[in-house]
Amino acid sequence: MRYPIGLQSFDHLREEGYVYVDKTAMVYSLAHGSTVYFLGRPRRFGKSLLISTFENYFLGKKELFKGLAIEKLETEWKTYPVFHIDFGTGSYANADALNQIFEFYISGWEKKYRIEREPGVTDYNLRFKKILEEAHQQTGLRAVVLVDEYDKPLLDVMDTGYMVEHLGEQITLEEKNRNMLRAFYSTFKGADKHLQFVFLTGVTKFSQVSVFSDFNQPNDISMSPMYDTICGITDEELEQTFSQQIEELAAVYGYTEEKMRGVLKKRFDGYHFSKRMKGVYNPFSILNTFDKQDVQDYWFRTGTPTYLVRLLNHFDENLDELTGKYYMTDQFVDYRADKEKPLPMIFQSGYLTIKDYDSDMNTFLLDYPNDEVKRGFVTLMANNYLEPKDNIDNWIVKAISALRKGNLDDFQVHLTAFLSSIPYTMRRKDSEREKERYFHYTFYLLLRLLSTYTVYTEKVQSQGRVDCIVETSKYIYIFEFKLDGTAQEALSQINNRGYAREYANDKRKLFKIGCSFSSETGTIEDWKIEGLNSTTC
Repeated sequence: MRYPIGLQSFDHLREEGYVYVDKTAMVYSLAHGSTVYFLGRPRRFGKSLLISTFENYFLGKKELFKGLAIEKLETEWKTYPVFHIDFGTGSYANADALNQIFEFYISGWEKKYRIEREPGVTDYNLRFKKILEEAHQQTGLRAVVLVDEYDKPLLDVMDTGYMVEHLGEQITLEEKNRNMLRAFYSTFKGADKHLQFVFLTGVTKFSQVSVFSDFNQPNDISMSPMYDTICGITDEELEQTFSQQIEELAAVYGYTEEKMRGVLKKRFDGYHFSKRMKGVYNPFSILNTFDKQDVQDYWFRTGTPTYLVRLLNHFDENLDELTGKYYMTDQFVDYRADKEKPLPMIFQSGYLTIKDYDSDMNTFLLDYPNDEVKRGFVTLMANNYLEPKDNIDNWIVKAISALRKGNLDDFQVHLTAFLSSIPYTMRRKDSEREKERYFHYTFYLLLRLLSTYTVYTEKVQSQGRVDCIVETSKYIYIFEFKLDGTAQEALSQINNRGYAREYANDKRKLFKIGCSFSSETGTIEDWKIEGLNSTTC
């Protein structure tokens, strides 16, 4: 089986016999619905391939769709004039970059349709409107416009502070690019009678006042239950298309097929894009896994968007204060570039996803999609927040090994050493509130990194909130941490509030760990352990 890793051309994929998970029924449905659509999905989720699928469909290339669902749905196969704009190539940090790509596309289309530019007309939106009119007149069919990564000219320069001269004024490059995009997209309003279909994709849905304010708002299907699986791979598609690959991968790891499916699901599944909670796997990671027969964090290794890092660097809110909470849609669907609120950007970039829907309150629970994202993103945040001298990945390996063996003495040594490697400047806080906040967030990040196992942080029980519970196949660890207190106080809280009671019938060995953390030294001050079989709790 040939895997289309990094392949964005539908015609290339079909002509060369690459595996294709059939999404063409949804392509047909969209093509016969509204005129202007917007779809937001994380990077490497197949947006460009979807755009290419639309392009080949509207060009009437029937032969490429043989054997697919759309073959039985479409009967006419018309050849529309198609205008495909891909903003995904190159960087827009250069002041002239957006001008250059507009000129590249517009001048090429003017040449194709033999259009003489009117004297004095330089605006790209006016030139594009003329192109759409001519294409309609010359072909007798309305135009199709496909825009891939519409938001990249903004994301590349967002929060950089780059200044440029524009119309005699000094403005940010972000503002210049936003104004140019807004003007260009306004074409769709004035040329409505010449448009058959418009489809825009990107990572981020910018707010109404930002990019789409000068034309009628597109039909945003990013959270539509009808199209929530148009990108990504569902459980059913995984089974139908890749059952043999799962069998082969299981043999490589010495697992049963059932266990292998569980590993893949925990590692790469878990994305939900609507209230119906239909899950999808990250297609980039799952295809790389089958191709290389090795389960690794492929998606996260491709890099974290620089715009997100820039945004988070000056945001004064801890990650644990954002995750695992219910939100109204207006809190995470639209990103408003004039406000420093990272939640929409984190969600839209794929680092958080929908995990539950409360129909009574019309709110959504947001959390990490899967282990790949959780481990990668928390590692990123820990490195940025703590700036340790020691490598975090090395600490994770040592810590997990100690917990796997039930060796808490080694775990304490590794944890103490790692905390000691954090520069004093990173942990110095001016107020008691900030000291407490730093203390809680530090342990939140570190314990989240141990996510190879079942990890619960601040788990709510009937008698209170547990700081952390870590479960492995053989052991259960209940941690309680105290800032500038004593380990005995922490241990007493575990016992007095009965945190171990829910494990009364569990056969695994249970440890209760009371730990005190010094705000002065920034590391473990005291440590007490009670170890017992959970049946005696």
